[in-house]
Amino acid sequence: MTTNLSAAPALAPPKKPRLALALATVFGLGYTRKAPGTFGSLAGVLTAFLSAIFFLHPKSVRDLFSLHPLADTVLRESLFGAPGTNIHNTSLAFPLFLSGILFLLLSILGVWSASRVASYERIEDPQQVIIDEVGGQHLTLLLPLVPIALPHLTAHLDFSAYTIFFALSLANWKYLLLGFILFRVFDIWKPWPIRRLEKLRGGWGIMADDWMAGLYAAILLRVALHFGLLTVHIGWV
Repeated sequence: MTTNLSAAPALAPPKKPRLALALATVFGLGYTRKAPGTFGSLAGVLTAFLSAIFFLHPKSVRDLFSLHPLADTVLRESLFGAPGTNIHNTSLAFPLFLSGILFLLLSILGVWSASRVASYERIEDPQQVIIDEVGGQHLTLLLPLVPIALPHLTAHLDFSAYTIFFALSLANWKYLLLGFILFRVFDIWKPWPIRRLEKLRGGWGIMADDWMAGLYAAILLRVALHFGLLTVHIGWV
């Protein structure tokens, strides 16, 4: 008995995960022919920088997107010692939560989108997936600024001064440049256990190795801050 191959049902090609591709490639940036990972890191720098500018915005932007009516007072009193109202306002910690939420969102979407794209491409770590570099770079720039590294915050409860320190650090070109360089070094070098983390399944392996590279870079960046090489000094910070 012969089998009619033409009668066998053809397997339909997998549906293209357009949303996952858009997120994983950072809206097409990952298709850059040369050094897509570098462009992903630059996108991570940009997201961190914009989270600071969202607070330290110029007047023309502030008129449209003002979130903190006390922002001018905080800047004057913290930077120049100008008299103003009571600026010890916990609502001014919003930029800190905004940056943290942005990193969590990048991580969740990164694992999901990277998993979908890797499954679609049938490649463990597709080159065009760069949302992992965005998340790792963002982590590099955020971790050195967490309050646990600034013990005076608990004693003073001065969220206003800390927020200014946080925002000005993320707008400091020396801080951003060193964070970018350190992350790229560890992302390319991949010391232990980064290569082992790459073996995790799906998007977890794609994202976790960059998180670890970001952690290593953040430690050295925090050392630079500790010795006053990069930071902007405001009050007790």
